[in-house]
Amino acid sequence: MMLKVSLTLLALACLILCSENLEAVTGDEDRILAVAKNMEAAFEKLEDYTCDVEQTFYQNGAEDQRYVFKFYFKKKKKIRVDFSQPYSGLTIFYEDADKEATVRPFRSLSPLKLRLSIDNSLLKTLAGQRINQTDMGYFIRFIFKSIRGVEQKGNEFREDGERVEFLLWAMDYIEDKSLEKYRILISKKQWLPLRIERFNLKGQRLEVTDIRNYALDSHLQDKFFVP
Repeated sequence: MMLKVSLTLLALACLILCSENLEAVTGDEDRILAVAKNMEAAFEKLEDYTCDVEQTFYQNGAEDQRYVFKFYFKKKKKIRVDFSQPYSGLTIFYEDADKEATVRPFRSLSPLKLRLSIDNSLLKTLAGQRINQTDMGYFIRFIFKSIRGVEQKGNEFREDGERVEFLLWAMDYIEDKSLEKYRILISKKQWLPLRIERFNLKGQRLEVTDIRNYALDSHLQDKFFVP
């Protein structure tokens, strides 16, 4: 009889603990969804933005390669990327729905231009990201898709007056095949990302993107996006 009571109490305790964990995860999903909605609303109001990006890739947990560039975006999806490391002087131009991008290898030699498919490996990041997968609109849609389509296993959500940080479980943002973890830091002032870390399931860091010096609605001219 005593054993039966003990087992019953243990089962109740496990049930309560599981319920509390489920509520915590569900609560974090709701908070991440609220952040994504704020990001979406802020992005919808933007006409253009500029930012400095430092992107670091890792092999077996150790830093492998680093890219530094300035990113320009104007609706409807006009993109310009000016590299400073490792391809100092190289610029990429892209416009929405185009299957090709224009590469200017040397900014000082504007007549020299190349047209390359967006699927060309020369135009992809080390992770395989294409130029048409680089803007904030794509990233925000990726967050929504992950919240709604992938089980969120952790309950890591931190917030202060200026920033929000959370862990997002997602299928990889390039081919949508592999389950990965993303740690994302968002500015509450602009509702734009400041840092994005990508990990495999073993917890090894794969990629870190730091984004700084946002300039919003600077009235970038269309001709600035013409090669």
